[in-house]
Amino acid sequence: MARVFSGIKPTGDMHLGNYLGAVRRWVDSQPAPATPEARQHEAIFCVVDLHAITMPWDPAELTESTLRLATMLMAAGLEEDRSLLFVQSHVRAHAELTWLLNCVASFGELRRMTQFKDKSAKQGDGEVESLTVGFFDYPVLMVSDILLYDTAEVPVGDDQRQHVELARDVAIRFNSRFGDTFVVPKAVFPPIGARVMDLQRPDAKMSKSEDSPQGTILVLDDPKAIERKIKSAVTDSGSEIRHDRDEKPGVSNLIEIYGAVTGASIADVEKEFDGKQYGVFKVAVADAVVEFLRPVQARYAQLAADPGEVERRLAVGADAATALADPVLARATRAAGLLPRRSA
Repeated sequence: MARVFSGIKPTGDMHLGNYLGAVRRWVDSQPAPATPEARQHEAIFCVVDLHAITMPWDPAELTESTLRLATMLMAAGLEEDRSLLFVQSHVRAHAELTWLLNCVASFGELRRMTQFKDKSAKQGDGEVESLTVGFFDYPVLMVSDILLYDTAEVPVGDDQRQHVELARDVAIRFNSRFGDTFVVPKAVFPPIGARVMDLQRPDAKMSKSEDSPQGTILVLDDPKAIERKIKSAVTDSGSEIRHDRDEKPGVSNLIEIYGAVTGASIADVEKEFDGKQYGVFKVAVADAVVEFLRPVQARYAQLAADPGEVERRLAVGADAATALADPVLARATRAAGLLPRRSA
């Protein structure tokens, strides 16, 4: 199987969009434990805490949210004998390779990255000038995250396509200048649920931000909260339950969510609720989401009661990740002509 790598920032709480668009894909990409030759080293996942400090942060909250997210990923189904899970800052090669690749990536490439362009458009020149260098440069750190593990495939939501393209460009450029060093990765996208939209603003992606709490279903929301949010979801004029992102974005979003949590196709969902009212459909969506998240919530409660076990697993993951990353870093520094350090 092709080696996969992906990461997620410990900012905010995991919501249904994160879970359906990325984390469930991660769980499904793990090799079966019955194939030891392809085991955990072929599925590598990371809590990218260094990406979480490109904007002002609270140290205590960062520590807490990093552990909470790692616990959630384990609860979602990342298993110790099938994949590696670790915290980014626990593997120093991530930061070290970033500097080397900073000297290969171009200013123009980073200036064209979507998040920086969006931030620049929303703020005046003075406010943009106050942004951290890390905010501008974090895409190169993301490139390092990917290339350190000879990653073949990066499972991402479609909003992350640009970052994987940068990783490809930087790898190809480095290989061209210094010889064959990095595997050139490709992005892979789940066929459904990759872009879950806000329940109140179906033209905007469901987000971790606090701007639309009623439009965001958190993985740890209690059943009553999930039911309330889905019942109050924005729908559209008319009463037909039909998938049409342009004409019926609200209903289409609910159809995609229902399909993603039940495994039904869009056509099957339309057929199941043909002639039904929006109210009936929303109740069914809420019930399906509650049942879908129930086992994850139960497993999270078990793991959260034993944080020492979570930290043990993260330490094991970091050791294994370091063993994979350090040789790639050494290969890159040698290729670039940096003098190897000799033992005293």
